[in-house]
Amino acid sequence: MDDTSLPTVPDGAGKILLIACGALAREILALNEANGWDHLHLHCLPANYHHTPDKIVAAVEKMVSERRDDFKDIYVVYADCGTGGLLKAACDRMGVQMVEGPHCYSFFEGNAAFEDLGEMTAFYLTDFSVRQFDAFIWKPLGMDRHPDLRDMYFGNYEKMVYQAQTDNPALTELAKKHAERLGLKFERRLTGYGDLETSLAAVR
Repeated sequence: MDDTSLPTVPDGAGKILLIACGALAREILALNEANGWDHLHLHCLPANYHHTPDKIVAAVEKMVSERRDDFKDIYVVYADCGTGGLLKAACDRMGVQMVEGPHCYSFFEGNAAFEDLGEMTAFYLTDFSVRQFDAFIWKPLGMDRHPDLRDMYFGNYEKMVYQAQTDNPALTELAKKHAERLGLKFERRLTGYGDLETSLAAVR
């Protein structure tokens, strides 16, 4: 995704660059509009890096290197996201901060609350992944071509938890259909933006 300014920033001086997962673009824009933040400039990396987390660290490092001199500061809007601690180590080495937590499902729930839940047999969807279920989950996992893979991927899950950032009945109904396709029980939690909102609010 190309740079998305909050609002358009021709000169980054005094602004903060957000390097974010593309799956969070809509949420970050919504938070900016709701809070009237005018000091942030958003650049999103491809959302499908979730499937290849080994690409995240190098992409973030490249963006920090290319844009460091253009902005007052840089904030990485990823959690660990399957990098095995490598993203945190890279951010520490480069002197930039990042969102805390193992993944977005945790920080949307609230990291402390998510840890307390200890859900080992739950599969999570957010507003983004409900909307992009076929493109982001069903097809990349090959289930459009080989439906029998469903049991291989999801046989040990018991429920699908829809972490709703917005109270959208249409998305809830769509999420229910996804749960049915996966053969899982359905649970919806209106999490809002969780620790994503509090972490961005502290970026100054």
